[in-house]
Amino acid sequence: MLDYVIAFDKLRISDVPAVGGKNASLGEMISQLTAKGVRVPGGFATTAHAYRQFLAQDGLDKRINAELDKLDVDDVDALAATGEKIRQWIVDTAFPKELQDAIAEHYKALTADSGDDMTFAVRSSATAEDLPDASFAGQQESFLNIHGLDNILHAIKEVFASLYNDRAISYRVHKGFIHADVALSAGVQRMVRSNLGSSGVMFTMDTESGFRDVVFITSSYGLGETVVQGAVNPDEFYVHKPLLAQGFPAIVRRTLGSKLIKMVFSDSNVAGKSTHTVENSKEDSARYSITDEEILELARFAVLIEEHYKCPMDVEWGRDGVDGKLYILQARPETVKSQSGNVVEKFQIDSSGNTALITGRAVTQKVGSGPVRVVKHASQMNTVQPGDVLVADMTDPNWEPVMKRASALVTNRGGRTCHAAIIARELGIPAIVGSVNATDLLEDGKVVTVSCAEGETGYVYAGAVPFSVTQEEEAKLPPAPVKVMMNVGNPDMAFSFAQIPNDGVGLARLEFVINNMIGIHPKAILNLDSVPADLQEEIKRRSKGYESPRQFYIDKLAEGVATIGAAFWPKPVIARMSDFKSNEYRKLIGGEIYEPEEENPMLGFRGAARYISPDFEDCFELECIAMRKVRDQFGLTNVELMIPFVRTLDEARKVVEILAKHGLKRGENGLRLIMMCEIPSNALLAEQFLEYFDGFSIGSNDLTQLSLGMDRDSGLVAAGFDERDPAVKVLLEMAIDTANRLGKYVGICGQGPSDHPDFAEWLVEKGIKSVSLNPDTVISTWQRISKSK
Repeated sequence: MLDYVIAFDKLRISDVPAVGGKNASLGEMISQLTAKGVRVPGGFATTAHAYRQFLAQDGLDKRINAELDKLDVDDVDALAATGEKIRQWIVDTAFPKELQDAIAEHYKALTADSGDDMTFAVRSSATAEDLPDASFAGQQESFLNIHGLDNILHAIKEVFASLYNDRAISYRVHKGFIHADVALSAGVQRMVRSNLGSSGVMFTMDTESGFRDVVFITSSYGLGETVVQGAVNPDEFYVHKPLLAQGFPAIVRRTLGSKLIKMVFSDSNVAGKSTHTVENSKEDSARYSITDEEILELARFAVLIEEHYKCPMDVEWGRDGVDGKLYILQARPETVKSQSGNVVEKFQIDSSGNTALITGRAVTQKVGSGPVRVVKHASQMNTVQPGDVLVADMTDPNWEPVMKRASALVTNRGGRTCHAAIIARELGIPAIVGSVNATDLLEDGKVVTVSCAEGETGYVYAGAVPFSVTQEEEAKLPPAPVKVMMNVGNPDMAFSFAQIPNDGVGLARLEFVINNMIGIHPKAILNLDSVPADLQEEIKRRSKGYESPRQFYIDKLAEGVATIGAAFWPKPVIARMSDFKSNEYRKLIGGEIYEPEEENPMLGFRGAARYISPDFEDCFELECIAMRKVRDQFGLTNVELMIPFVRTLDEARKVVEILAKHGLKRGENGLRLIMMCEIPSNALLAEQFLEYFDGFSIGSNDLTQLSLGMDRDSGLVAAGFDERDPAVKVLLEMAIDTANRLGKYVGICGQGPSDHPDFAEWLVEKGIKSVSLNPDTVISTWQRISKSK
């Protein structure tokens, strides 16, 4: 005889046909991963057999099928009316006595183990036999804080009814599934008191790029529904899996979410009334919702789960505010990025000259444009026309039928693991979540362009901004005669760029991190008490979530470089210490207070001269502390350091001494120091400079400028600026020959090889060991130099 109800600890993953993927996975983890330290709350599940027996009463299943057979799911209003009618039929139908008795028996056993005051979550777990590509995540209802047998029975019935909500009906039709082939199992699970703690979602890969070497964690206060629904902008963390396995606290990136609200228990234990949302305090919103130790423990849980299932996983978790422990609430295979094929679609947009109307978290790395359609209530969904940009406060799974019509989606609330983001990935449309005020700022009917192709931040621009889409099939490249590296400045793009064939990063610019992730002059941070009050407030606002503005500067700099280091691990990543000119430093917050106005900043106070200056040495110390954190604390010893614009041998000696004083001694812990070879003196005295460094990275832009006496930023002489000039080549050949003779590293990270493939070929011929290219030119240059070798 088939069971109506089965306890979680009796279930295995092979029971998916009986209890659906979610409940089978809970049983699998309880039996297989508890011994490894993964905590999963216990419970029981009703079976697909029980569900079908329930529907067979009085011909309910036949009435449902007849109603669905005449439905046009593209008629949003008809879909809503039909779904509501069917759900009410289910709620009004009594459970068979055998099913009700079985639920009562298991509930009694569960409460005996848990205590009388324990409440429960009642969740759906859909099952479709012989439909392995079906993904029902987020389609059905969940009810939290349910207590008492009558309330449990009512919640299970509401879960059964949710198989016929609008999105679920639409999904099955568009997938070509027969409604009767899909059944529902209800899981009753002991509640984790995350209403008094925190909760969230984590993926064992980066959700946007598909990069596999990180765990991506989102977290907010209270019950996890706010994160899943997209009602809150959560904290985000990335943990690097290979270094975590070596015991390093490898939290390479973190972003503070606004976390304005949280979901908590209400006084009622009835489905639909058992939770409500309240505002978080300003103090809680301004700090991270979990500790570093908890982030690392979650990441270890995620890795154990992924190793067990042997595929990328999507995991929900909660921290119990009573016992302080972390629990896994459910886990399912990730179904979007991990199943994408070998054809890579790349979107490129030229947004220069366009000011963003709003920004938020980018989803899908795509671009879309169309007229804005602001939908302030679900009842207005039918106003969305094909090609519209759908703008809403937040969306839930029932919006999916109209999201299919949209060219892009923008929401005020939500993080990159919320339902809106997940559905956007499934549909393949660009989405920006957590924009805060899109519904107020974007005007109905006005054409906009939604760009998610510029990193983690998504931008909405006015009008139809031109963009291009290319499709590339992943192909095996022939061996190259030199190492082909990449210039990567933007940490947001690192996980994506790392999937282009490469031998590492020849140039990672600290300026991008300082400018975009920090935005504050280091002197203003070090002298916080003496800057004007309005600047003090802005600096404190930007450094929320960190123990001090000084620590914010160090940690953000470390995170930016660590993200790139982790993306390309274990390949070398050459991080160039900051090379802002004084006019560029002046643009940072507080910069006008501390920076001189130089006539020719290109030849002024920059590079090594800054680092050794008493006026700047304390600022350079912050960079050194950050780089030491990347290498020693995170374990990213693949990050090497590069010093720019070293004019004299005396500067070389002094800067190497300062690095050593701050714990960055050449040769210790495998540290290589590279020098930018970008001044004629560097090539002319190559042997002497290389006494202080492990190699050269040639900066062809400045070397050309200074060899030819030509301002590279002047349009008046731009026609004569060419790295292939014979005079420049003489200096290049001197530097390459000397480095090779001394057995030192020599590469090039300037613009020249990216712009001129023939120049790249010449460098290879002369003995360069690596060429570092802009990411969009890597494949073409690789192919060309491989043919000419």
